[in-house]
Amino acid sequence: MPADFFKHPFMSRTALAACDENAVVDAMLAFELALAEVQEQGGALAEGTSRRLREQLQGATFDTAEIAQGIATGGNVAIPFVKQARALLDDELKSAWHKGATSQDVVDSALMLLLKPRLHALDAWLLRCRSAAIDLMQTHAETPMVGRTLMQQALPITFGVKVAHWAVGLEQARRRLREIELPIQFGGAVGVHSGWDAEGLAWMDALATRLGLASPVLPWHTDRYPVHTLVTALDAVATATDKIALDISLMTQTEIGEVAEPAAPGMGESSSMPHKRNPVRCALIRSAARQVHGHTSVVINAAAQPLERGLGEWHAEWAPLTESALLVEGALEQAATLLEGLEVHAERMQRNLAATGGGIMAEPVAKLLAPALGTDKAKSVSAEAAEQARLNARPYAEVLADYPEVTNAVSRQALEKACDPALYLGSSTRQVERARQWLINV
Repeated sequence: MPADFFKHPFMSRTALAACDENAVVDAMLAFELALAEVQEQGGALAEGTSRRLREQLQGATFDTAEIAQGIATGGNVAIPFVKQARALLDDELKSAWHKGATSQDVVDSALMLLLKPRLHALDAWLLRCRSAAIDLMQTHAETPMVGRTLMQQALPITFGVKVAHWAVGLEQARRRLREIELPIQFGGAVGVHSGWDAEGLAWMDALATRLGLASPVLPWHTDRYPVHTLVTALDAVATATDKIALDISLMTQTEIGEVAEPAAPGMGESSSMPHKRNPVRCALIRSAARQVHGHTSVVINAAAQPLERGLGEWHAEWAPLTESALLVEGALEQAATLLEGLEVHAERMQRNLAATGGGIMAEPVAKLLAPALGTDKAKSVSAEAAEQARLNARPYAEVLADYPEVTNAVSRQALEKACDPALYLGSSTRQVERARQWLINV
């Protein structure tokens, strides 16, 4: 299945370019050369060895096609890489290459190195989304719209408070992602630095420092908490973007029309219906989120791994983990575009508030009438009047005024006020300000 047609459109193109086969080779090479440096520093390699290794391999051209072919027999990318690199070395350097390491050390560490800049990029995109969301929610802090429950009109809210919920969801995911530590992996064949004593742990710590990764308590060959934590944090970001895309796509429906995706040449066009403007960005986000959810299930189901090396579980992590990062970055790129350029149609929001003839205000009317009519009678009258307003396309307050028990109980002014959605927004505007304060309190 051609990846450029069916998978890559949902990913960040920048991230894809930064995570290609050559980038993986570079990350593995960075681990191996750093290992040689710390071993030389610790006296396990002769002085100058790490420099000579770097000189012979840093600018070397690796055959990535051959490495890919070798995975089928070795079971992971490190084995053919280590073999190919060793063949490029002078004979006296071959024994210094990959000293004390195992293939899982190389692959896990390379993945961490590959993903580190992606986490920085995700944080930048999330900050951009946060800034756009703050502007949007403040602009519409008092813009009334229909609040919907179970897909039906419920009571009024403001569009600003809806955006505030989007922003808080994204920021919660961002703060969780920022706590993620990407650890070095170095344990040797069975995770205990076989053949070495105290040097093994010292090298592990030194490697972490040299490569800018976290130093774990112990090697984590079959203790997959770092990967489990990372993929679930990525999934949380995907969920936050999915919520935004779902709400926007529902609000863009022709019959609702409260918002529209930012206009762009050709964006959202149909292959057969010229009048359509499909919410394509929302579709890209929602597809990416579903793929991330699927990848997450694979990784968490592979988290418990046997003995000292996984048999298939470890191998099952690689593609889902890396693809999740690329998909989330792609989703955030689209989310930032949506939040920065979203077209908000406040007049359509006002029109939809009036779609029931004002019947959406049956609850506050019932509260107004309850002291005079009793709770049950007040609910009955308010509901009946709401239905009449809908059926006859008459203003709700006007229909209510036809009921003598209503006009005897409250003034027309009080009735009009109870039927005004803009006066029944609860804590919407206060929530926007509360959310803004929390969002900027980093």
